[in-house]
Amino acid sequence: EVQLVESGGGLVQPGGSLRLSCAASGFTFGSNAMSWVRQAPGKGLEWVSGIDSGGGITSYVDSVKGRFAISRDNAENTLWLQMNTLKPEDTAVYYCAKGSTWRYNDGMDYWGKGTLVTVSS
Repeated sequence: EVQLVESGGGLVQPGGSLRLSCAASGFTFGSNAMSWVRQAPGKGLEWVSGIDSGGGITSYVDSVKGRFAISRDNAENTLWLQMNTLKPEDTAVYYCAKGSTWRYNDGMDYWGKGTLVTVSS
């Protein structure tokens, strides 16, 4: 059974940083791309960042480029999202998602339950 468990969310002031983690199990982690997707209050889902199975190719939505960094450790079955210079508009539930293939832009087939990030003073 595929399981994705996010952690690391919380309340942070504007300009602050958080590091989200996603612990994966139930599949061969190193064979699949991974993504982070978020949903702000009252809004739809927004893809934030993706990383290929080997970790060598990453991509970001324009609004987080230069502030967020996605990474993974295939030996530890863990995905991270380092979020710096956080803004109130980054407030959302952040979901970890398993890619359908080794490429991050081939779609996602499993999701975690999410972790809430609130950016507020």
